Amino acid sequence: MLRSSLLWASTNPFLARRMPSYGFVRRAVRRFMPGETPEDALREAARMGAGGVPTVVTWLGENVHSVEEARDVADGYRALAATVKERGLDVELSVKPTHLGLEHGVDVAVGHIEAIAEVARGIVWIDMEGSAHVDSTLAAWGAVRDRTPDVGICLQAYLHRTESDLERLLPRTPNIRLVKGAYREPSDIAMERKSQVDESFRRLTSRMLRERAAGRMGKVAVATHDRRLIADAGRVAFEIGLPSDAWEIEMLYGIATEEQRRLVSAETPLRVLISYGEHWFPWYMRRLAERPANVGFVLKQLVAR
Repeated sequence: MLRSSLLWASTNPFLARRMPSYGFVRRAVRRFMPGETPEDALREAARMGAGGVPTVVTWLGENVHSVEEARDVADGYRALAATVKERGLDVELSVKPTHLGLEHGVDVAVGHIEAIAEVARGIVWIDMEGSAHVDSTLAAWGAVRDRTPDVGICLQAYLHRTESDLERLLPRTPNIRLVKGAYREPSDIAMERKSQVDESFRRLTSRMLRERAAGRMGKVAVATHDRRLIADAGRVAFEIGLPSDAWEIEMLYGIATEEQRRLVSAETPLRVLISYGEHWFPWYMRRLAERPANVGFVLKQLVAR
């Protein structure tokens, strides 16, 4: 019930306009993002990098209203990529295709992603959004992949279709980030029970790591905060002798920080995703829906008003 309510809130325009004006909400979200500007994100990325933790940075936003707005977003990402390169940071970029104009045409998003990849130092990851955008997002990834290997795609373990999508992608040696999935979807589209999603995630992780060892995949990013799933991934990687530069665990900034420190101490490959931007409310609600226990932290901020 709580998860469904949070996912509903993530799609509510009134709440997206109203809630960020409350101080207790802004205080709570600071735990999960260092600030709203690109400089805030890069400053934290530099600090984490100095401690041996590379990062991936994303600008929060989606569903732009015009081609011109998408162009502005692309220009912002290109400037960000140039700064990353200039400062020599180990920072990858992650973009949402609807933020880059996907709903105004696949070609619009493709052109912007290619332009960003031309400047970027490492992989540019294409996020997966709601199920209605899966086919067009995969098409955009494929078009960019034709021109550069330095592009990755996100797959969502909770979608019933994902194993079939992986099969179709494998002939192209893809870089893939696997996530559980955080959008509100009907049961015929996505698995609803946590046990089902975990098993799908475990199965897909094992398959991807083994395909990576066989040379049929590029980079594998396993994005989860679940210690059991992390342990399972590490066990498979060890069994097949996969080197640490061939895969990594990805975690969100500010979540499971003790586990992040443990992974670094154990020399498990880890990369942390840092978000920035003014339009953080939908993203924040989806993060809370993924880990409802974090709602307690929000309530503490309310009491501290």
